[in-house]
Amino acid sequence: MMASRGYDMTPTMYSPDGRIYQVEYAIETVKRGTLAIGICSKEGVIMAVEEKPRALQTLNVTQKIFQVDYHIGVAAAGYIPDARVQVDNARFFSQGNKMTYDESVEVATVAKHLADQSHQFTQYSGVRPNGVALIIAGVDQKGESIYVTDPSGTYVQYAAVAIGSGSDDVNAFLEKHYNENMSLSDAAALAIAAINLKAEQKESLNHIKMAKVTTEKKIFEKVSETDLLNYSKNASKFPTS
Repeated sequence: MMASRGYDMTPTMYSPDGRIYQVEYAIETVKRGTLAIGICSKEGVIMAVEEKPRALQTLNVTQKIFQVDYHIGVAAAGYIPDARVQVDNARFFSQGNKMTYDESVEVATVAKHLADQSHQFTQYSGVRPNGVALIIAGVDQKGESIYVTDPSGTYVQYAAVAIGSGSDDVNAFLEKHYNENMSLSDAAALAIAAINLKAEQKESLNHIKMAKVTTEKKIFEKVSETDLLNYSKNASKFPTS
């Protein structure tokens, strides 16, 4: 990245070459975060994150996966306090949609709302862009879907995606092994294999947290350690070399 030369004092200022440095700094923050992965299957969606717990930390508490509505979840990479604020915003928006229209909010609508909020923080002096990217995944009236929002306010739909540190290599791995007809258990196994592609700790599953929304139930559920262990037995189906 070239020297900012004072053009990074506010997100409202373009540099002479047409860049907004504070947005680029925020995107770099995402790239330094631990991995988060979202995978769509014919039976639902999987959200998985890499977390590095401390020795005395409670293991069943997930810091990077959030429930937005009963049928929508979020996985985050980057500066997690910013993620919590955005998730609270998404929850308020989802409940407002339910009260106004008497129907569950669509995943795409939540993604667009969060992207709009992120974009606003690139337009005003005295604020900074959110230093986090979000995977918004769920099952609504239109079926299974996954979206990614980033600090610039962009949102894009994916079948499978990784964000965070090493995401370029992991996305290449997902492109190689992803199949739109795979089952939910195969999608979970692929997520575990993808995280272990870059993880320092691979012997156990303490560094992986996972949640799912099935097409049948349309309810956000955290994956238990027992189910995670069962899913991991199939991770060898996706060789890393």
